[in-house]
Amino acid sequence: MDYSVKVLAVTQDTHETYKFAVEKPEGYEFTPGQATCVSINKPGAREEKRPFTFTSLPDDPCLQFTIKTYPERDGVTDEMRDLQVDDELLIGEPWGAINYKGPGLFIAGGAGITPFLSIFRQLHREGSLTANHLLYSNSQQRDIIAAAELKTQFGPNVHFYLTDETVPTYQQGHIDEGVLRGFLDTVKPEYCYVCGTPGMTEEIVSDLKKLGVPEEAIIQEES
Repeated sequence: MDYSVKVLAVTQDTHETYKFAVEKPEGYEFTPGQATCVSINKPGAREEKRPFTFTSLPDDPCLQFTIKTYPERDGVTDEMRDLQVDDELLIGEPWGAINYKGPGLFIAGGAGITPFLSIFRQLHREGSLTANHLLYSNSQQRDIIAAAELKTQFGPNVHFYLTDETVPTYQQGHIDEGVLRGFLDTVKPEYCYVCGTPGMTEEIVSDLKKLGVPEEAIIQEES
């Protein structure tokens, strides 16, 4: 079932990322970490559905999506850059496999942070976020989604990695097996949560398994 919802607000988070607040259908429920299929409710665009994660909390009065746009691809996310208040989206039922099971190590790349944002906000509200650590990789500092919020919420437990830029106090390079080994040895997480590009996710999951993390302790989106 699809729901037609109006755009209530549009704000920019990074140079390529936008936050969209939209109407919440009556009785609509989701769990932090879940996503839904979204399309623009306009002729010729309704069938172009893409998966996006809820970044609001389940009891918020409206729904929020944090969406990274890719102007060079000339696709759905590029068209979303032009959305205005009172434009309409079509959203489906919630789905998704990323959910919080217990304290752990979150590993994200780029827009892969979005399934975690609602989880972090819920844990922060409950006062239990500090039991977790976040490793977050981006090309450059300007690409970091929700940077100020993550710094405030996590404090010293957030670690930013930049692959294409050197910035003081930020880690340089990729999140590789060596990085993961260091955190597994010191943090000793109960669970490892992974979300990024398919290639990054595959590499991280492979490295975690090599380092002895059991498959049932690795939480990722179902393919």
